[in-house]
Amino acid sequence: MRTAVIGVGYLGRFHAQKYATLPGSELIAIADPNPSAGAAVGAELGVPAYTDYRELLGRVDAVSVVTPTPTHHAIARDFLEAGAHVLVEKPMTVTVAEGESLIAAAERAGRVLQVGHLERFNAALLAVQPILNLPRFIESARLAPFKQRGTDVDVVLDLMIHDIDLILSIVRSPVVAVDAIGSSVFSKEIDIANARLRFANGCVANATASRVSLKTERKLRLFQDDAYLSVDLHNKLLTVIRKGAGASADGMPQVAIEERNYEQGDALRTEIEAFLQAAAGERNAAVTGADGLLALRTAISITEQVEASLRQFAPA
Repeated sequence: MRTAVIGVGYLGRFHAQKYATLPGSELIAIADPNPSAGAAVGAELGVPAYTDYRELLGRVDAVSVVTPTPTHHAIARDFLEAGAHVLVEKPMTVTVAEGESLIAAAERAGRVLQVGHLERFNAALLAVQPILNLPRFIESARLAPFKQRGTDVDVVLDLMIHDIDLILSIVRSPVVAVDAIGSSVFSKEIDIANARLRFANGCVANATASRVSLKTERKLRLFQDDAYLSVDLHNKLLTVIRKGAGASADGMPQVAIEERNYEQGDALRTEIEAFLQAAAGERNAAVTGADGLLALRTAISITEQVEASLRQFAPA
């Protein structure tokens, strides 16, 4: 399958490296408007580098779009309409209308549109799936030090959207209420936010995201009737706490604690492998355009709540 990567900055370079080594993929080119960035990656991988992605339209079977979010819609649409399968990084687009447009373009072209929600391929997250039933409460925390990269969007679309996608994929019930608050600190966008989501099935999720923290943390905690589950997505650690059999001498119930560590693995390689398999008709897309749109729609709702609260409580 002839493949290409559009945008070879920090993350795009990794995409290109995976395509260059995966069986069933022939990386034929990369594209980046920055000539020096494109030339460097092209030389590293032995493929031509273009500054205009449109030179590759009609020449590739599958492509990753790893460019700034505001450019996702136009680039992904052009490749879909030219007959290529598209893996577009998250968030899939800036607006819901753009996301709907991409889904429609993929359907018209009969091509795969997959959204790059990488945490779906995290080893610890995959390991918890078999023991999930109906969580009553979910808490997520995604904290990171400030970096200029990613500040073209707010922290909800930059970081929290990872956990929004995971929560939505676990709960699988409509969101019926959103309450959110946040603040900008270092950038002109929202840099720290907290959102509380209530679902139709009664589950409640509390999500916090910050890109102005002193430490890196990516954790998901789930409470269900038979267990407390802690998923450390950063360190690939799963902790399961259940009520044990019997009781201790003081009458306290026994508690069974199980911890499992997982290899770091290569989630990006697994994600791209899944995309190529879907493009080849061997499986369904792991994270569909509809999945990406639902996460985007929820993230935008959170952002709107935060902005409304900032206006309401702005100093006179």
